[in-house]
Amino acid sequence: MPLLKKREGFQGQKSIVLPRKILSEFSNSNTIASGMYITDIGYYPKAKYHFRQRTHGSDQHILIYCLEGKGKAQVQKNNYALQPGSFIIIPAGCAHSYASAEDDSWTIYWIHFTGSLSKKMVETIKQKLNGYCSRVAFKQKRLDLFDDMYACLERGYGNDNLCYANLCLYHFISSFLYDDQFNLVDKAHADDPVELSISFMQQHIAQPLSLEEIARSVNFSASHYSALFRKKTGFAPIEYFNHLKIQLACQYLHFTELRVKEIADKLGIEDPYYFTRLFTKLMSMSPNQYRSSKQ
Repeated sequence: MPLLKKREGFQGQKSIVLPRKILSEFSNSNTIASGMYITDIGYYPKAKYHFRQRTHGSDQHILIYCLEGKGKAQVQKNNYALQPGSFIIIPAGCAHSYASAEDDSWTIYWIHFTGSLSKKMVETIKQKLNGYCSRVAFKQKRLDLFDDMYACLERGYGNDNLCYANLCLYHFISSFLYDDQFNLVDKAHADDPVELSISFMQQHIAQPLSLEEIARSVNFSASHYSALFRKKTGFAPIEYFNHLKIQLACQYLHFTELRVKEIADKLGIEDPYYFTRLFTKLMSMSPNQYRSSKQ
């Protein structure tokens, strides 16, 4: 019987692929956070038969953190065994492969990242570890930090979201580099109209909300709300709402076999041709091209 291999398709999995167009604009306009920034982020629980091989490497550096189960990885012909608490850094451009153990499937958190400082960070980690792989003690706050980055990006690609998530990336990676010193300061969450309205968007992602309806959810006039929202995020509210829809569309295309029209329906977009134009404008490829690129 042939060995089963899967790149994705695990119950409970989640991932975000950030639009390269937005990343390009962000890296050109923000010299602080763009030194090292996330391009892809995800979580694969109990990923049985998970396997990935890139003979020419990845365009980005990759961090994989194994929370549970076991797996193996090969980086530049060096073999590593991963178990609970293990992590591995894979430099951009390096041939590699990794796989979950068949008898004890791993649960992994993973991030692809790049930026002007990222190569130096990876070299620092390699030098400190004397290799690419090591182990850290379990700390819930490390997972909380990952969830913080993911949730922030899940709320869209506003300037504040991108800056915060990518500055957190330094903290997250340093938690592996300096495990003994790792300490996360508790943060208090302060509600504001923009954040509340984004939650409203997420709760009504399957509906075709108008600007007036979104503004009304936080008791603002459309004009006042729109100006406030653009000042905080750098985007108009409806454009931002569409970003959230396309983010979810990427997951449907990545993880399901739903047709484009069915995905559009799930996002409250009646016209599949309009949905395709909207998707292509943001992701620089059509929905079908995106799906093909992930196979």
